[in-house]
Amino acid sequence: MPFDYTLDFHATDFRQHPELYRVGKGEQGVLLVEPYKSEILPFWRFRTPEVAQESSEKIYALFEAYLKQHDFVGADIARKFLQMGFTRARRYANHKGGKKYDGPVPDDKKGQSGSHGRAELPRTPEDPAKAEAAAIFKRCWDEAKHHPEYLRQRAEFETQYGK
Repeated sequence: MPFDYTLDFHATDFRQHPELYRVGKGEQGVLLVEPYKSEILPFWRFRTPEVAQESSEKIYALFEAYLKQHDFVGADIARKFLQMGFTRARRYANHKGGKKYDGPVPDDKKGQSGSHGRAELPRTPEDPAKAEAAAIFKRCWDEAKHHPEYLRQRAEFETQYGK
């Protein structure tokens, strides 16, 4: 099922109400789903390869801890932070300043990914430090999304909640 953007994310504790969570596509909800966003976001950094290594290791440790607690929603949000570490570092590697599209995001599209009809800005010469940071996050993200316990809990979650 698609991610449900109509929920009151300020008032919803997804640890208490996992039935409201939708996996969605890609990174959907990563910066909305509490309390996980607040637990993981302080560790999410990709400025240099060294910072990305420390960040990805900490987030992966949280991912594993959520799995051990049988907290699929937490594990999925941690996986999404690893994915977002990769995608954002790649964006900064390809576009100095991290701005990929020209012009502002239309108000009705804020919080959603995609160009929304805006032109993509030209790529700048690749930033090797950001490219390496992206590669570090990519390795952790790949490991997380193929983790046998994650896959088991995801299938169980989708069976239980039909999502």
